[in-house]
Amino acid sequence: MTHSSSHPDHGVRLADLRQILSAQDLHGFIVPKADEHQGEYVAPRAERLEWLTGFSGSAGMAIVLDSNAAVFVDGRYTLQARDEVNMEQFELRHLADEPATDWVTDQMAAGQRLGYDPWLHTPSQVTRLQAACKRADTELVALETNPIDTIWADQPDAPISPAVAQTKTFSGEPSADKRNRIAGELKVQNIDALVISAPDSIAWLLNIRGNDIPFTPFTLSFVVLHADANVDWFVDGRKPADDLTDHLGADVRIQAPGQLGRHLDQLAEDGKTVLLNPAAVPMWIYLRLESGEANIEKGDDPCQLAKAQKNPTELDGIRAAHVRDGVAVCRFLAWLHKQAPAGGESEISIGNYLEKMRSENKHFQGLSFSTISGSGPNGAIVHYRVTEQTNRDLDQGSLLLVDSGGQYLDGTTDITRTIAIGTPDDEMRNNFTRVLKGHIALATATFPKGTSGSQLDVLARLPLWQAGLDYDHGTGHGVGAYLSVHEGPQRISKMPNSVALLPGMIISNEPGYYKTGAYGIRLENLVAVKVADMETESEKEMLKFETLSLAPFDRNAINTDMLSADEVTWVNDYHQRVHEQVGPLLDTDILTWLEQATAPLD
Repeated sequence: MTHSSSHPDHGVRLADLRQILSAQDLHGFIVPKADEHQGEYVAPRAERLEWLTGFSGSAGMAIVLDSNAAVFVDGRYTLQARDEVNMEQFELRHLADEPATDWVTDQMAAGQRLGYDPWLHTPSQVTRLQAACKRADTELVALETNPIDTIWADQPDAPISPAVAQTKTFSGEPSADKRNRIAGELKVQNIDALVISAPDSIAWLLNIRGNDIPFTPFTLSFVVLHADANVDWFVDGRKPADDLTDHLGADVRIQAPGQLGRHLDQLAEDGKTVLLNPAAVPMWIYLRLESGEANIEKGDDPCQLAKAQKNPTELDGIRAAHVRDGVAVCRFLAWLHKQAPAGGESEISIGNYLEKMRSENKHFQGLSFSTISGSGPNGAIVHYRVTEQTNRDLDQGSLLLVDSGGQYLDGTTDITRTIAIGTPDDEMRNNFTRVLKGHIALATATFPKGTSGSQLDVLARLPLWQAGLDYDHGTGHGVGAYLSVHEGPQRISKMPNSVALLPGMIISNEPGYYKTGAYGIRLENLVAVKVADMETESEKEMLKFETLSLAPFDRNAINTDMLSADEVTWVNDYHQRVHEQVGPLLDTDILTWLEQATAPLD
């Protein structure tokens, strides 16, 4: 845990921040978990929220005022935040139910000034904050320098990792074709240039990969794509590999990051119409264009939807990656089946073993996120991250939740299995089965083209709702092709989402249930959206899901009496496919385990 008793300097840091704010006539400052690119993961240099508060989750925010402060996290991180943040220094609030905007309005007084770093907030976020400040008669102030950077003495340097080509063997489409395709969309809309700050869009558009942040092969940079398909790429000159110039061609001009401001000024001076996504680009870019009186067109980044619809080469690679990943997961599960009864294994040791299994796979580049291995009550922490202090041994009669994934040159994986250690009790088995029923309902859904994920979300929750249960996270997130394990614009969740699911999209299917202080259950496979072959003539084009992940569900945790005949058939058919595709790649002793693990349900 990281309370002030173990990290006493958090209190000092808070005092230092307040001192520098006072010197600038500021009465508060906002500290988001964000960098200039608004991605899920940030480089160590941008871990300002963790440095100040101790909170290490992937989403959150702190607001520090003269005499009080608060940390805002969503339902995935409420338990984790209580462990990591000193509650005497920070009030803990739910990001959705108790939003930061309400807290600003309630806590700030008329005439006060609230500072923010315009590189770390989007125009959409700033608009909401400005409305909150207006209600409190408070001024929201964009700062030229982040005050935390001033007081963080040993702040890491900005990352410098090589930017390398993602060849057509894996991308399936040359960068030039992508640039011409997106530029063509700009022309149709009479847009002169598109500003891109999202690293996944840049990686997809230029067919490059890097290693600037953990778990995701990004090169942190900025791009301006012009309607003539020329690109200005603002990137540290030390990053591009020697052969990247030939890979990109003459239409991509590499420029120093410091030239971005001047380039935006020129676009404005020339009266260009510039497209940017107000929910993704930093406010700094918007302010720069606005001050130059550019014609700003607000809209979605067209790379995002194009990137989400994987081409046939990408889909083939993703399927191949999942077979190899399934081999690693099955080797891990077989080892766990043997080791767990003997005792001596812990959350850390099993995570290490699973990573070792993946590392032996072809094309393996690293994990796609930090493995979540939660035993017993730790499994109830949705995005639990084990530490030496929280590490638990595997107890008999408990449930173990393992959520993990790998990055491969041909695909990104993400799979969760919940395993009974010893004999689970009836409540565990019943709730496991309810989660499994929800998983099957979504996996077998057939739906008309134009359906969004939010329209399907109820299918996964209904078996839990019928028992008065639910889970406080989305049911599915998009996944990239050797890119981010969490990508948009598609998702499956309660939250309204108008983005239709389209063929080629990869999305997770991961309902769960979490009993605080006792156990957690989540069952996750990745699926691909595909056209459904209808047995009868259909009035509309129908879609369905192709399950990609390949590893058995724990038969010992299933209450078969709660499953319908069709649900039993689905489990048996899925297990047979796991056996057929993964089995031939396993050693004899592990194959023996797999035959038992995939035996038909009674």
